[in-house]
Amino acid sequence: MEMNYDENVLHQLEEELNVKILPGTEVMLDVGTHHFVKSSNSDRVLVPQPSNDPHDPLNWSPFWKFSTMTCATMISFVQGCGPLALAPMFPQLIEAFDSNLTDVIQFTGVAILVLGFSNFIWVPISTTFGRRPTALASTLICLGSMIWRARAQTYGSFMGACVLNGIGAGPAETLQPAIIADVMFLHERGLYNTLYFAFYFGSLMVGPIISGPMASNVGWRNFWWLNVAMCAVTFLACLFGFPETKWHRLHPDEIRTTAATASSQSSEEKVMIDTIENKDIEAQSPTRKPSDLTRNSTAMQDPYLGKGAPNKQQFKLFQPTAYLFTSVLVALWTPWKLFAFPIVEFASFIVSWSASSFLTLNLTQSQVFANPPYNFSSTTIGFFNFAILIGGILSLLTAGPLSDWISMRATRKNNGVREPEMRLPTMIPYVIIMIIGNFVVAFGYQRQWDWKVIVIIGFTCAGIQVSALPAIASTYAVDSYKPVAGSIFVSITVNKNLWGYGLSKFITPWTIQDGYVPPIMTNMSLVTLWCLFGILFWWKGKTFRRWTQHSKVHRM
Repeated sequence: MEMNYDENVLHQLEEELNVKILPGTEVMLDVGTHHFVKSSNSDRVLVPQPSNDPHDPLNWSPFWKFSTMTCATMISFVQGCGPLALAPMFPQLIEAFDSNLTDVIQFTGVAILVLGFSNFIWVPISTTFGRRPTALASTLICLGSMIWRARAQTYGSFMGACVLNGIGAGPAETLQPAIIADVMFLHERGLYNTLYFAFYFGSLMVGPIISGPMASNVGWRNFWWLNVAMCAVTFLACLFGFPETKWHRLHPDEIRTTAATASSQSSEEKVMIDTIENKDIEAQSPTRKPSDLTRNSTAMQDPYLGKGAPNKQQFKLFQPTAYLFTSVLVALWTPWKLFAFPIVEFASFIVSWSASSFLTLNLTQSQVFANPPYNFSSTTIGFFNFAILIGGILSLLTAGPLSDWISMRATRKNNGVREPEMRLPTMIPYVIIMIIGNFVVAFGYQRQWDWKVIVIIGFTCAGIQVSALPAIASTYAVDSYKPVAGSIFVSITVNKNLWGYGLSKFITPWTIQDGYVPPIMTNMSLVTLWCLFGILFWWKGKTFRRWTQHSKVHRM
């Protein structure tokens, strides 16, 4: 419920539509006498409703939205490129540090674990001081860690660089979804969340493609110097092209509080105070009451829609906050609180085990293809990741638009009322693709099938599902609890990276002892199980949202 209805309007809409409007439920068409700001090229109601302030990120021009999303995508890609790029260079790292496969795999496992928990630092910074300082500071830390990786001379030193890299790369998993919720409307989020997952997981695919040939031809250290350059370019791009997107929108409780305060004043004082308060609200975050809108055109209702731009304040290094200590404590506690919300836990499990299907390929590809009967070089093994990347691109082209189309079609059938659960059926084809990919990889590895079958079918299917399933599940969670989008991704990331760290610890000895079928098929079965819970959430998801409708997370 991102429309900020006051209580009277909410009851009127519920009576006219004969539906209970809970957080996450959105009215996407005009209802009776209530008319909303719409997209300039359709009758689609915009959710959330933009203010009439030109500096509101929802009102920004296409240029500034493109610049912001480009910088956010660069952060996700560049920060994610390093931690999982080591697989093709494992032989070189074993030689450089006089180590073994189990130990060098821990470079990846430790970075994954630290990366997940680092968001307990980054999300409070993002929530309290803004997205911009989070982007700039984390990119600088990543830059420093890449220099350290390139210059490390011992196993312990390189491990220290991995830890620092994990700390700096945390926002790659949490920042862009929050920015998407700040800047994009509800009907656009499926596409942009798929864009995020495609580029984030794409970075995990491209990293090995580049690191393998570089390790073989110019030395593994030069790969990290390349990362230094990418981090520097990203920092400069964010410094000049990424304004602050965090924007406070009045919650219905705030509207009621303002009205109650005003009614307690004398009539003369009320006139003066209303004038001052109205000016102050308009300056900070003027949000329309839907009941006040008329049948004027969108241009009359919001003259700045698609024409706005950030101001100088939004380019400062951080945004001031009145309640620093309280804001930090709330931001630290909220991700743990969200673990008790069924929808967030559902999204966390799907993202975690879907990502593990990809991680399995990352951790085992050198173990399989560098040995007989394949005997491929690091360069060739790195190039195999092109298949995963192509799968990610196919997912980007299909999953987001399909999710938004299915949701919009269901909305029209539901008299213009959208429920977050409407996008869940989109998972069905991607669950089937996930199952096919895991079967091909598991039995292909075990029975030493032709590498073309394993790579072209198995790896491509892995790339498709690892972008699609997490995007659909996490968008469902964000649609249900949009005010805490960043905290949702902390919960998701901690869950995902804990499992990823565990997988990195046991995958090698497990495959040596029992072969490839048991671990890969176990992970596939868990992904399938969590996705089957989508049937329950499609049926009873609104009930789960009713359980949390009075939670304070909706007023953050």
